[in-house]
Amino acid sequence: MPSRDAAAMRDEAHAFLSRHPDIEVFELLIPDTNGVPRGKWVPRNALAKVADGGIRLPSSMFALDIWGNDVLDSGLVFETGDRDALCLPVAGSLKEVPWLKRRTAQLLMSMYEPDGQPFFGDPRHILGRMVDLYRAMGLTPVTAIELEFYLLDREPGADGRPQPPLSPMTGRRQFTTQVYGIDELHEFEDFFDGISRAATLQDLPVDTTVAEQAPNQYEINLRHVADPVAAADHAMLLKRVIKGVAQAQGINATFMAKPYGDLAGNGMHVHFSLIDEHDHNVFDDGSAQGSALLRHAVAGLAATMGEAMPLFAPNINSYRRFQSGSHAPSNPSWGYDNRSTSLRIPSGERHAMRIEHRLSGADANPYLALAALLAGAYHGIVNQLEPDAPTIGNAHEQHAPTLHDNLADALIDFEESDFVAQYFGDAYRRLYAACKWQELATFGTQVTPLEYDSYLRTV
Repeated sequence: MPSRDAAAMRDEAHAFLSRHPDIEVFELLIPDTNGVPRGKWVPRNALAKVADGGIRLPSSMFALDIWGNDVLDSGLVFETGDRDALCLPVAGSLKEVPWLKRRTAQLLMSMYEPDGQPFFGDPRHILGRMVDLYRAMGLTPVTAIELEFYLLDREPGADGRPQPPLSPMTGRRQFTTQVYGIDELHEFEDFFDGISRAATLQDLPVDTTVAEQAPNQYEINLRHVADPVAAADHAMLLKRVIKGVAQAQGINATFMAKPYGDLAGNGMHVHFSLIDEHDHNVFDDGSAQGSALLRHAVAGLAATMGEAMPLFAPNINSYRRFQSGSHAPSNPSWGYDNRSTSLRIPSGERHAMRIEHRLSGADANPYLALAALLAGAYHGIVNQLEPDAPTIGNAHEQHAPTLHDNLADALIDFEESDFVAQYFGDAYRRLYAACKWQELATFGTQVTPLEYDSYLRTV
């Protein structure tokens, strides 16, 4: 880290401690390969040392499966001696954590090699490299993320499945769907008020909140920012806010892609445009169709979508979202103001011309999903790819479901992908695939309740 950044971080820490004399503990957060925040707690008297020199953590923290087990095939455990790497604080990320009982603050960290180079396995740095590709062209990506989630009762229903929580206002559970219903928001007013207050304290650019396609499913949108790394930070921290506020109020929140087999899944939609050095949106050429750069970006995203699928849909459960007739896409189609496609060009003001990428689940790591999106669009732009004709009408009826419907097949394409190797590197391709193959192997050893119900007494 440059010395001026270290000095700025020391000043930030000193000012924060002066403003908050009652903060007792600081959570040092670093999102892992699955986007799960890991790190350490440190006492108040340790913050100055962290701000000045960071902390050390094993680099193998990026070689963990979803349960936190070491992934030996990743190349980051015994092959390296399970060595430590340096984690340095992210300037501007020191914020209060208002939902905990003890007065607490949090600080984002990012991992570096001993010589100061970014660690290859840190998704935050991977996304930063993609942003650098655009900066070399004189362009800046502008992104906004939308996150869907469910509220759940802490206790499962009689059938063992998750169930909606009791409304604090009415004492009832929601079992019907009222898309964009205002009353559905009122029933959990204290919860959404808690999110608003926490987001304000943490400077998260929260925009709109709506009731979604299923009982107690909601969507919260983040405003667009001209810094994709900051946008991913915002998404990761917003998920943490939502879960934390829910727990403080005696309920749970989940970003699992498909918690109910017969109800809508949780998506993470990303809005993406590009501005030049004059803050002009280069996707806007004054026409209703958008510029050649827009078409090239669309073509690149469509062409690389299948190879990057494990980054957009990283878990076994992720693939349950992609069902015929749902709002989750099943093919790399695109269209103007068409929500049945993977890539939608929203209507509205021309200067806001953008691509809405609708493939990712809310369970995706926002850093890696944004990195794959930016890489795909860049690939289309530099190679001047041209897309197929835009889809008018139902994309599910007009196009075969060519996107992968399971993680194993998606990983095979990912491992064989020249596109992934070019933009993410061979070492990261190996690391990510190893983590996911280990998770698949673990699932493969499990016998499900449905199997017992079906076969234990009948065959």
